[in-house]
Amino acid sequence: MAPAAPPPPASSSPEHTGSALELLVHGVGGATPQEMLGDPRTVRVTGDTTAAVYRRTEDAHGEKHPERYRDEPVAEAYCWSGLTSGNGSRALWLLLLPFMVVNLAHWMRPTATGRTRAVRLYGVLVRLVALSLTVLLTAAACEVALDLLAWQCAGADACAERRSWLGFLSAHQGGWWSQPGRRLALAAVVPAALVGLLWYLSNRTWSAYESQRPLDGKDFDANDPFGAAADHGPGAPDPDADGAPRPAAPVRPALGRPGFWYGRRLVARLRAAHTAAGFLTVAAAVAGAAARYDRGAEGPAPRIVGAAVEAGIVLCALVVVWVVCRRGRSERTRDTRLDSALISYLPGSALALLGLAVLYASWSRPGWQSAGTLPGEATFRFLALGQGVLVIALAVVARGLYRRTPEPRTVLYGLGGPAVAMLACALGGVMTGGVAQRVADWLDGPGTPGMGHGDDITGPPVLLSWQASVIPVLLLLLLVPVLVLVVRTARTARRLGPVVEAEYAPEPPDEGRTRRIARIRATAALTDSAPWIIGVVSTATLLLGAGAIAGSWYSDQVPGRAADGSGPLLESLAEAAQSTGSWLIGFGFILFVAGGRRAYKDASARRTIGILWDVGTFWPRAAHPFAPPCYAERAVPDLASRMSAWTATTPRGRLVISGHSQGSVLAASAVWQLPDATRPRVALLTYGSPLERLYGRWFPAYFGPEPLIGLHRSVHCWRNLWRATDPIGGPVRIGADPGPGVDRGPLKDPLGYGRTTKLPLPEPILGHSDYQADPAFADARADLLEELGPRVPRQAEVRIQKGTSGRSSG
Repeated sequence: MAPAAPPPPASSSPEHTGSALELLVHGVGGATPQEMLGDPRTVRVTGDTTAAVYRRTEDAHGEKHPERYRDEPVAEAYCWSGLTSGNGSRALWLLLLPFMVVNLAHWMRPTATGRTRAVRLYGVLVRLVALSLTVLLTAAACEVALDLLAWQCAGADACAERRSWLGFLSAHQGGWWSQPGRRLALAAVVPAALVGLLWYLSNRTWSAYESQRPLDGKDFDANDPFGAAADHGPGAPDPDADGAPRPAAPVRPALGRPGFWYGRRLVARLRAAHTAAGFLTVAAAVAGAAARYDRGAEGPAPRIVGAAVEAGIVLCALVVVWVVCRRGRSERTRDTRLDSALISYLPGSALALLGLAVLYASWSRPGWQSAGTLPGEATFRFLALGQGVLVIALAVVARGLYRRTPEPRTVLYGLGGPAVAMLACALGGVMTGGVAQRVADWLDGPGTPGMGHGDDITGPPVLLSWQASVIPVLLLLLLVPVLVLVVRTARTARRLGPVVEAEYAPEPPDEGRTRRIARIRATAALTDSAPWIIGVVSTATLLLGAGAIAGSWYSDQVPGRAADGSGPLLESLAEAAQSTGSWLIGFGFILFVAGGRRAYKDASARRTIGILWDVGTFWPRAAHPFAPPCYAERAVPDLASRMSAWTATTPRGRLVISGHSQGSVLAASAVWQLPDATRPRVALLTYGSPLERLYGRWFPAYFGPEPLIGLHRSVHCWRNLWRATDPIGGPVRIGADPGPGVDRGPLKDPLGYGRTTKLPLPEPILGHSDYQADPAFADARADLLEELGPRVPRQAEVRIQKGTSGRSSG
């Protein structure tokens, strides 16, 4: 019997038993596949022109040749910049900013355990605030088209004569359209068309961005108590009768539930309700004016007709409020059903009521003359007052939730959502009031609306002038925290100087270089001061808004007239505040749109403000259906599907998903969506990540400590790289016992302090960019691949002997 052959010698270089894939996800500002892969020759693997996965041309079939990728993984780049950037026309989405901001407030609720009813109430209050913003926008359009143009300017001979295009509406001409009711009926086309445009954009962007069905969640627990309904909405189980929470079962994080990224039913319901609310607002403005005239005079139109139309509007409005309050998001399963009758009949009924209102207002009333402002001053007052009450109630609920489950890193002690909701209301008021102010100034010629000095028109509602007047006061108040931040940043930079020089010792100190590095680090730390700045602004806005409501209600005059007789100083200050605020609103509105257009065309400008916009449009439309579209409802299913497809076709393969900045949030969300059997085969590499610094603090229920710890435990391994000079990224603050934890940092930035033989030219301070240029990136990726394993010795020749399987161990 021949002796057994000795085992083949093993080389010193190991190899993996399966292929490795690195899936790169870019961050804010976007990037081309060529930039991400470092090669001008790329090929699209899957996807379309909006979002797709690319590879280098030479790596197109890398899985079939694993021997070529023993040291480096096959690189793929997921490019999703087409979802958030494009031509300059997308800057018009900035006009929907108040809707986006209030939608953010929905997701900012504190972590809640066993508080189903409180969480449900939180969602209802946010949705009511969102509904008020739709009514406010439509009311502002009615103010411009119906009140300022059709009622005031067309009813005043001096104003109509200077604008020939209003001649056919002029009361002086005596034509068919000269009656006020018919003028209002014609002008109603403008706000009704605006509501129709919002409905169309919401429906079209849903089909283009948010209609991607996520992975099938076959392994989800059907009895998961925390995934039964949106925000624990109707249908979710409540705690036991004694108030104690039910026994906790393994709970899948909210972002991992199959219905989180597919809320079709809720968006459709809200779209129908908000569309109906817009049409009803127009109908109320048209029919209300005619009904008031008929009640005060014996006109030819029967009073019962006006009363019936108004009753129909009130009844339909109650249905709208019921629809908004009745149901929240469903997350445990995909919300694929549609309430067809509601979606079809509610907006249709509101549009029919608008048609009846138009016909009723068009009834001939020869004795009707338009004077003063269109009856409806109280509308804006009640809207502002209602928004304030809703925000205060939201703050009470949010504070109660936070006290039940306090988390130290949560911003504003759980009041981040109410503060942001207040800002949404302020933005809505400023934008709508600004348009009304500017149109009134344009129509009024040299006069100032509301001041009564040779004015052609009365002007917009008094409250809008009061709101404009508080803007200069708010800006003056903001100077105090701004100065505090400037002083604190300068002192921090001076304190960091010796620390920077110690880090780069023994290189000789350079005062200018040290000062620049320290200043950038101190400036990057300003991000952590944003919460209390927003808290100050929101509180000041609430108090000043209450003062504006009280002043307009008490005086029923614009600030410049209300201050008459109070002394020369107060009179001049009131007039200056009124005129300055009016011009600031108009000028700021123009700068806002122009800046947004530039941001969509200029990459550098987009990187400056892109993080705020990308955070806002990351979240699904759960509170306002007219908010800008959610790109994550396309990107997250894309990434999860790609990872699942690759692991299914490469059974022994290893996968590293590598995300920068906002791409790290998409990567984490996609990992949560993976089946339980797939996540242990995935490693997560994040860098410049706002996962904890921004999302964890502002959205604790979804990215707080518990969800992030759960993510760490569910994947095979995770590394997070961050720099002290990065104003966006930071540590995720997850420790591992006994290991060093997830975070690796702060990384040295710049890599070199001064000129050396190895680095003869000054090294740039990278901040938030170019993490892949740091050697720590390659080390972290190599560590992840090593941990994913397994490895076996590379053999020069494999001899399969009789009676063996020929399969290596591991």
